[in-house]
Amino acid sequence: MTDSYYTPKNKANNKKISSGSFLNKLDIFDNTLYKNTKVKQKDLLIFFKQLSVIIKSGVPLAEGLELLSENMTNKEFARCILIISNKLASGDDLSSAFKIYDRIFNPITIGLIEAGEAGGILPEVLERISGLLEANAKIKSEIKSSLIYPIIIFVLAITVSLALLIFIVPTFEEMFADMGASLPALTRFMLSLSRFVTSSTFVLSTPLIIFSLIYAINISYKTYRGRFLIDQLILKIPLFGKLILMGELASLCDTLCTLLRAGIPLVEGLEKCINSSGNQLIKNSLMKSINIIKNGNELSYSFSLSKVIPKLIVSMVKIGEESGELVFMLNNLALFYKRELEESVTTLTKAMEPAVIFVVAGIVGTIVISLYLPMFDMINQVGK
Repeated sequence: MTDSYYTPKNKANNKKISSGSFLNKLDIFDNTLYKNTKVKQKDLLIFFKQLSVIIKSGVPLAEGLELLSENMTNKEFARCILIISNKLASGDDLSSAFKIYDRIFNPITIGLIEAGEAGGILPEVLERISGLLEANAKIKSEIKSSLIYPIIIFVLAITVSLALLIFIVPTFEEMFADMGASLPALTRFMLSLSRFVTSSTFVLSTPLIIFSLIYAINISYKTYRGRFLIDQLILKIPLFGKLILMGELASLCDTLCTLLRAGIPLVEGLEKCINSSGNQLIKNSLMKSINIIKNGNELSYSFSLSKVIPKLIVSMVKIGEESGELVFMLNNLALFYKRELEESVTTLTKAMEPAVIFVVAGIVGTIVISLYLPMFDMINQVGK
């Protein structure tokens, strides 16, 4: 006979949960289980989409969560969802159960679910959460795609340069030594550079310097001052700083619009937006805005005092406040910045394609010319 276990509520309803599931009898009462579990955005997006469909189909929430847990590929996430399902069956709210796993479900998600439970619109809120996750994932994907070509250019340029300096240039150095001819400055520089990159000093010191630099940046970024300076520098990077700022603004407008539409107060919505932002300058602007709004001022006025938030957002938010259509204006701003980001990424990608060829050709050409310059000099001397 198959063993089974009961939650208090399940026992009252004479409802069994098979022990063939992921958990044993004590797991559902242990709030510390899987608290450090991390879940990919893609898995969260699929989860909220499926949960929204299940609830709209009339399936009870606890049973829906249990069904989802049985079909998940991420087993740790599935265990978390099954624990949440059993807590719902015991009488807990979904938002309260989600708070246990704050590393999986961020404050924005929990805040929206609380608003959905209070307003009786949980299925609609779950759909909004999946839409918000999808929009944010698309923004991050577009920003990452814009960085691919510069990274390709850099890696390709370094690889080609090192290959020529390590394998090709030394053979020419031996030939020049046998000829005993005087060498041009460019050739001497290239030969010196080749000797350096093939030396044991370069081989041993380069990985150490790279590791130390990465370590120092990581340590610095964990401090407020370091994070502020690094994020400030990121926004000042030519071309890419503007793209990153557009991504942050699109995410901010989209998130705040979703929170306000769900009935969450403005100050609370801004507080949750702070947690969703990845840039310290944006976080600082939002924190200042909250203090200004608490003193009785409008959102547009608080945004106008920020050095990061552009005037377009200030003007549109002001119009939204005066017309009572703030949510509508924020939604339009989010759509505008998403389109701008997408168009900018497309334009930059097309511009980077010939840049890859130009940079690599320039590096190879410079090295080749430096090696052949002495030969040209010798030919000219023989001709005379």
